[in-house]
Amino acid sequence: MRFLSFVYWQRWLLSCLLACVLLLGFSNPAQATSFDRQNLRQQDFSGQDLRGNNYTRTDLAETDLSNTNLVGVRLFDANLTRANLENANLSGTTLDGARLIRANLKNAILEGAYAFSTDFRKAEIEGADFTDVDLDPKVNDMLCETAIGVNPVTGRATKDTLYCP
Repeated sequence: MRFLSFVYWQRWLLSCLLACVLLLGFSNPAQATSFDRQNLRQQDFSGQDLRGNNYTRTDLAETDLSNTNLVGVRLFDANLTRANLENANLSGTTLDGARLIRANLKNAILEGAYAFSTDFRKAEIEGADFTDVDLDPKVNDMLCETAIGVNPVTGRATKDTLYCP
């Protein structure tokens, strides 16, 4: 009887320890925050998880957003001139009206982003994935002129994701 009691408590203790390890092992992403209309010029957000944040009309010029998780972020009418978005995940991001002039989008993933009326003049797009991005036809044609490379994560060629001739 004592042996069965010991085995029962041993299993109960192991179950509790396993539950604690599992709960502590899964970290929650940062809570979505609004930075609407703020000046965040030349900041370093590289490598951060910024999912769901709101940067509507925010000045992010020359900001380092390389290797960031920007899934579902609102960048509506944001200034991203000369921003570094290399290897960033911008899937499902709202970029309508954003200015990405001379931005570094090398190997960025923009799959399913909303980018109508977005200014990509002189942006570096080598290896960027534009799958299912709704672009103005003139902007699409302009991007096709410089589209090269294959995205290392998705394996898709930039020209193919833009449907370049």
